[in-house]
Amino acid sequence: MTCTPRSLVHSGSVVSRRRFIQGIATAGSFAVSPLHRALAAGGPLLTGRDFALEIGPVPVNITGRPMTAIGVNGQVPAPILRWREGDTVTLAVTNRLSEPSSIHWHGIRTPTHMDGVPGFSFAGIAPGETFTYRFPVPQSGTYWYHGHSGFQEQSGLYGAIVVEPRAGYAQAFDRDYVVLLSDWTDERPETIVSNLKFQSDYYNFGKRTVGAFFDDVRRNGLASTVSNRLEWGEMRMSPTDILDVTGATYTYLVNGQPPASNWTALFRPGERVRLRFINGSSMSIFDVRIPGLKLTVVQADGNDVEPVAVDEFRIGTAETYDVIVQPNTDQAFTIFAQATDRSGFARGTLAPRGGMTGPVPPLDPRPLRTMADMGMGGMDHRGMKMDSPTGAPKLGVAVDNIAMMPQARLDEAGTGLDGNGRRVLRYTDLRALRPGNDKRPPSREIELHLTGNMQRFIWGFDGRKFSEAEPIELKRGERVRFVLINDSMMEHPIHLHGLWSELDNGQGAFRPFKHTILVKPGERLSFLVTADEPGRWAFHCHLLYHMEMGMFREVHVS
Repeated sequence: MTCTPRSLVHSGSVVSRRRFIQGIATAGSFAVSPLHRALAAGGPLLTGRDFALEIGPVPVNITGRPMTAIGVNGQVPAPILRWREGDTVTLAVTNRLSEPSSIHWHGIRTPTHMDGVPGFSFAGIAPGETFTYRFPVPQSGTYWYHGHSGFQEQSGLYGAIVVEPRAGYAQAFDRDYVVLLSDWTDERPETIVSNLKFQSDYYNFGKRTVGAFFDDVRRNGLASTVSNRLEWGEMRMSPTDILDVTGATYTYLVNGQPPASNWTALFRPGERVRLRFINGSSMSIFDVRIPGLKLTVVQADGNDVEPVAVDEFRIGTAETYDVIVQPNTDQAFTIFAQATDRSGFARGTLAPRGGMTGPVPPLDPRPLRTMADMGMGGMDHRGMKMDSPTGAPKLGVAVDNIAMMPQARLDEAGTGLDGNGRRVLRYTDLRALRPGNDKRPPSREIELHLTGNMQRFIWGFDGRKFSEAEPIELKRGERVRFVLINDSMMEHPIHLHGLWSELDNGQGAFRPFKHTILVKPGERLSFLVTADEPGRWAFHCHLLYHMEMGMFREVHVS
């Protein structure tokens, strides 16, 4: 159970709960421990080539209620691992839990037996046992590691990886910080899944009201408003379904600290500060900005990109973005990461001295899904669905919507961002600093639909759960184009283990290399893959409960 009474959540708003938690922190329930002081530098740091890591229970108090998390070496988040490109690292991981565990090195190109997915690449780590990972590090950049066993990632088993480039950085900077975003809940993950199975909008307390109806009538007219409500009612869906799990149960964290704890990164005016943003959450997508500062994006998913200056960027679950900022004034700035449904935020501070705080901006208005998000551009003149497009899954128990007219949406910032008056990063802005090595065109195309049944909280590819689907077979050395069509009304951060995904975003040979691609509702996109590493590779949505409820496939390179 969450420490916040259900009556408190229902009687007020999610923001009220946020103030309740911040009040606890202000009153002193968050004692400044040695752990918190260590985190002020970005987190505990381990460097070198040989590492001893212990997975085990860790006492935490995020919301004012003592809880037990799962951490590494007594830390939540786990220690930052700093490696060097070209080195071979050895990581002896001991499991001190009473259940099997694992660690996956997200985005790191390891041999398949070192990837850390139980049942695919190894058997997992039994209680009391030690498994030694050993692999060369062929890349540099910002990555992260997390558990791949059940819901352990949600319970705290995640940490950052920084790999230093052997030839030096493409962009100069003076200071370097990890900004690891995550979501914490006092509820058991199994309880969250049960709640979503019982009622898919269980955590959605931002539904439209009668007042909102009249506001829409004044703005759009009665006929249009009624028609819109009927369309959503016919689909038994809500345009306010932005995130499945929200600030109703989540507290959003920066480097393991809630908003009131004021995690702080220091700078001297005029310095260039590199901030390595990692979305290590289980179910949250964030919109990130630092009011008063331009963010120059220099890396996406560990790979250098042509610098692009923005005011804000959306970071999907499991993505990483490196940005450089240059504060020139002697003042504090707020690192502000709001959940995409605007039910809460994570917050830190960039300041010339400790103890300073910057102004925290208000949450943006709650966004609404549109018919375009539902892929409903393919309705006929009566407003009825046309026949399913070729290759689309059939509507059934595992599929409650098909995008009749999926669109290319890479040049859109995303729901709640387009037209907000700020310069927001778009996928079409990402241009690799160097072209890829494989210039071949793809030999074939693999089309996959991202599907789900919101009411039953079932997710899958092509209307099938992992247990019902055959592996996707690739031959070693093959060049393939994957096409993803999102038939659902939710964003899906899709992660392919072991192989790079070259996003086809209009940049030609300078396509950005990514390990996780955030697919918008009703969107059709494609990426190229060179099957250069044999083995069994996981391919899944990185929203943890979507993955566990079926949106998971195997890609087999033989």
